[in-house]
Amino acid sequence: MGYKVGIVGATGAVGQEFIKLLEARSFPVAELKLFASSRSAGKKVEALGSTLVIEEAAAPGFAGLDFVLFSANGKTSLELCPAAAAAGAVAIDNSSAFRMDPEVPLVIPEINGEAARGHKGIIANPNCSTAISLMGAYPLHRAFGLKRMFASTYQAVSGSGAEAMKELEDQTKAWASGQAIARSVYPHQILFNALPHVDAFQENGYTKEEMKLVNESRKIMGLPDLAASCTCVRVPVMRSHSISINAEFERPVSVEQARQAIAEAKGVDLVDEPSSNSYPMPLDLAGKTNCGVGRIRKDLGFENGLAFWVVGDQLWKGAALNAIQIAEYLVKGGRDSD
Repeated sequence: MGYKVGIVGATGAVGQEFIKLLEARSFPVAELKLFASSRSAGKKVEALGSTLVIEEAAAPGFAGLDFVLFSANGKTSLELCPAAAAAGAVAIDNSSAFRMDPEVPLVIPEINGEAARGHKGIIANPNCSTAISLMGAYPLHRAFGLKRMFASTYQAVSGSGAEAMKELEDQTKAWASGQAIARSVYPHQILFNALPHVDAFQENGYTKEEMKLVNESRKIMGLPDLAASCTCVRVPVMRSHSISINAEFERPVSVEQARQAIAEAKGVDLVDEPSSNSYPMPLDLAGKTNCGVGRIRKDLGFENGLAFWVVGDQLWKGAALNAIQIAEYLVKGGRDSD
């Protein structure tokens, strides 16, 4: 059986990954429709062996579709996700518009895939740093019972879009040729730098990105009282986010049991041989389906604590891949996808 699929934001970085992954994962697509802003409408794109014409994203275009994958800003999602659902499609949204809506499931299939079956036409994809963090933290929660979590992220510039990637590349070329370094995407030079500033600052001193990780983690894991704190940092890496996590657990922990829990979990690879310099790194995880977990060790600040390091491709598991896995989960009748 084939499914009629639409992609909103098809010309963007995540939209392009949607197209690649639908083909690479052999998702049963009977028909594919691509949507974008009016500026891109009419352009032709090669997708799934055919030449498709980009349509302007609007409610009438969703008629007859089974799934609509959204990679758009929150304003567009707020307007068009309900329209897609009203047309009978399942809208899977990458924006933050519906994540904390109590009526909308927020899903990572390996963690709470069953929540997707309770959808009312809209399913939310978590923020990129949340998804990657929890791929490492959740297997340990199942083993030991997560009590509190502190995270520091090291986020690639591709999380800010194609313009940010070009800015890092241009700054590198300018430095190498002795030219002045220009900036426009970030408030400071990103080359040779680290910016403790991802998204807008809030009244409590945290950024929106940091609060997303805290609040979304509570919802996805069903831990409304989880004590958590986060600092999000942008680093001069092209692709894949890295997260350092210190966690305290309800039950006694051991490094051996933690490694076993990670090794047995779906969607993650144990990469933890420090003696041979083996640990997850962004260069190795770019374009990979699984996240990597390593540097697992007893946390010296907690009696039942672990410190560990998680890396994952934020354009894949942090965005496009996770959304497609949600669709695969529904297509398979609630069974995990690979």
